[in-house]
Amino acid sequence: MNALQPIHFTSLLSNPTLTAREIAILKRRHALHQKYKKAVALYADTERPLCEIAAECGFNAKALGNYLRHHWRELVLRRYKLSTEGKDARDVKIISAGKQSVTAHEKYKEAVMACDSMEFIELDVSQVARKFNLDGTALANFMRIHYEDIPIRREKIRRRLGLNDNIHRGARKTSIEQYAEAVELYWTTDMTIPQVAEACRVSEKGFSQFLRFYHKEILRQKMEVRKQAKNINRKVRGVQTGNGRKYEPLPQTERKYAEALALYRDTTMTEKDIVAQTGVPPQGFRFYLHKWHKELVLERAGITGEISEGTDLRKARCRMKTVTHKYAEAIRRLKEELCPLTQIAVEFGFHPEAFRQYIHKYEPELAQYLGMKRNADGKLVSRASEEKYSEAVRLYETTTENLKSIAKQLGLTYNSVGGYIRRNYPDIIRRHEELVKQENSK
Repeated sequence: MNALQPIHFTSLLSNPTLTAREIAILKRRHALHQKYKKAVALYADTERPLCEIAAECGFNAKALGNYLRHHWRELVLRRYKLSTEGKDARDVKIISAGKQSVTAHEKYKEAVMACDSMEFIELDVSQVARKFNLDGTALANFMRIHYEDIPIRREKIRRRLGLNDNIHRGARKTSIEQYAEAVELYWTTDMTIPQVAEACRVSEKGFSQFLRFYHKEILRQKMEVRKQAKNINRKVRGVQTGNGRKYEPLPQTERKYAEALALYRDTTMTEKDIVAQTGVPPQGFRFYLHKWHKELVLERAGITGEISEGTDLRKARCRMKTVTHKYAEAIRRLKEELCPLTQIAVEFGFHPEAFRQYIHKYEPELAQYLGMKRNADGKLVSRASEEKYSEAVRLYETTTENLKSIAKQLGLTYNSVGGYIRRNYPDIIRRHEELVKQENSK
């Protein structure tokens, strides 16, 4: 059994090797088992039908059935009287597609043998069914699907014996006309039976039964297509899979996340803000994005190139769309005004160091440019160099002391300060020379 008993659950959570994600998965699984605990006990200890148990416990019968087949498969196999024969329980098919179940076989086998026997040839199928406490229509339908040769052979014998009851058999004209469009659509497209039934506005169960009775060759060919699809290792969106459906999200799922998807694609809102505004479940929306719209996830994360299934998107992401939008206005201000980076960061409420790292990583030219400022002559000069050499420039401009002496006095490298002045303040050199000439002329 797969259920986590409370004592085992507590001991598992105390395992120090578990990651936070694994602990979260264990908690969700334990909550799921606790939810269905009463229903599982009733299913194991009684022979009551699944639908009754689901109704009593307040569950959807289909959801309960899925849970039992996934987590308590041994109980389901025991109820269907199926043996594992040394196989893993998950490898044993409970009901194979197109084949009768064990319970149906046990229910109808004696009546089917009677219909195939000359002992009951004088009775019609309804009369045979009543002898075995069965519904006549249900027995006839069961034989049409699983023993299609018996009704045909039986009818021929009864006609030869003069026992014809003048009851019409086979597809009625009205039914043929009613389902003609649906049959053509199902045969020529990859649409499923429910999709065709909805498109043609016919009963889904009625259409399914009509196909099984009178168009078995179509169902066989569809089955072959599904078998071939199962051999394809990688599922491709829009291509039919082994269950007969196209590999694509359900229409109701697309409608559910349509608004959230539009916001994710067309805006820079975070996932958290999007789910808060649209009211969709966060985990469901995240799963929907990564499964059906991976290209949008990669675009928002700034990831380009080939991505394998094992790629960690958190490590591969580059400039995220949301982060780019976050810093866009601040970067514009920096480019236009050449303000100190820390000043802009504080003004926009950013962490200065995080903002600086972003600039250096994604805006290297701007990062280099931010180290410059315009001097009085309109030239771009290094802020650090200006602070370092400002006093030497002032002394050189206003006194007759030579530059080598000034550099020595301030502890600067003569060649460096000389190169700085020649590149950025050529006019100061001329003014210094004029001062020296005036001093010498006195």
